[in-house]
Amino acid sequence: MKRIGMLTSGGDCQALNAAMRGVAKTLFNSGEAVEIYGFLDGYKGLIYGKFRMLTGMDFSGILTKGGTILGSSRTPFKQMRDPDENGLNKVEAMKQNYYKLQLDCLVILGGNGTHKTANLLKDEGLNVITLPKTIDNDLWGTDMTFGFQSAVDIATTAIDNIHTTAASHGRVFIVEVMGHKVGFLTLNAGMAGGADIILIPEIPYDIDKVIEAIQKRHARGSRFTILAVAEGAMSKDDAKLSKKEYKKKMENYPYPSVSYEIADQIQKKSGMEVRVTVPGHTQRGGSPCPYDRVFASRLGSEAGRLILKGEYGFMVGYKNREIVKVPLEDVAGKLKTVDPGSSIVKEAKMLGISFGD
Repeated sequence: MKRIGMLTSGGDCQALNAAMRGVAKTLFNSGEAVEIYGFLDGYKGLIYGKFRMLTGMDFSGILTKGGTILGSSRTPFKQMRDPDENGLNKVEAMKQNYYKLQLDCLVILGGNGTHKTANLLKDEGLNVITLPKTIDNDLWGTDMTFGFQSAVDIATTAIDNIHTTAASHGRVFIVEVMGHKVGFLTLNAGMAGGADIILIPEIPYDIDKVIEAIQKRHARGSRFTILAVAEGAMSKDDAKLSKKEYKKKMENYPYPSVSYEIADQIQKKSGMEVRVTVPGHTQRGGSPCPYDRVFASRLGSEAGRLILKGEYGFMVGYKNREIVKVPLEDVAGKLKTVDPGSSIVKEAKMLGISFGD
């Protein structure tokens, strides 16, 4: 009898259900007796013992379903060692619930913070397998995360839809794409949607260079310009600030987000009419795209295989178009970012896309 715990932690995204289904179907089809316990609302469920047993029917019909059937929540890693408001030791509570259910393994689906806690639990002696989910594609140790391609599709559609109104009115349009620290989503959606300017956190921008790129387009007869801006895009001036200085600046920040600051600067310096569109959480919602359905299913299937073989302490990742296992300690605490000198950035620049640098 294999007894498996499963939870989804952090921000939701497409294909979480598809990945869990992949794990479950592989285990149920193995011929071995299996019980799967789903912890509700992420690590909170594991901490407070909130779970339910899952049967084959729970995994039926969820391949195309967005979100997560288990619910999710953010439980910051830096607070995991801190007692809760009632003095509960959260790490010990998670271990006790694991052992109380006599689990053979805990399957954890999540992003960067989730993997830090997963590695902590591994170091505490629990058997853990993780799956890489995040629309940011910023997890170390894997070329791709599930949810990313679905989010690219949605953000690209938003940019596509802006083209007609931008052209009709001869305006500058900014489409703000998710990504606080990493620009993979903005870069890919920007290129796919034909954005003229792409601003990402890894390449600090000069607002004068941004305006210059817009004016060059207008001089060539283009009636409009579209900017794909990551929510974590940063100016060269801000990039020079210390963390303390930047935090102080943000305490009195007069704009809803960086896109509105950029819009204000463009209007004041050039007199051009600028509009901002923020797709927001739509990028994390809806049904997973076909790529993510297949990809998440493959990752889940491999996780199931590792469980059946008793190989624990790994994240199931994707390298050089192959599904691989990556030691958790190699993943936890590391962030994969866009390399400003990478081939995709160079190719985008050759296409005439400005990064404001």
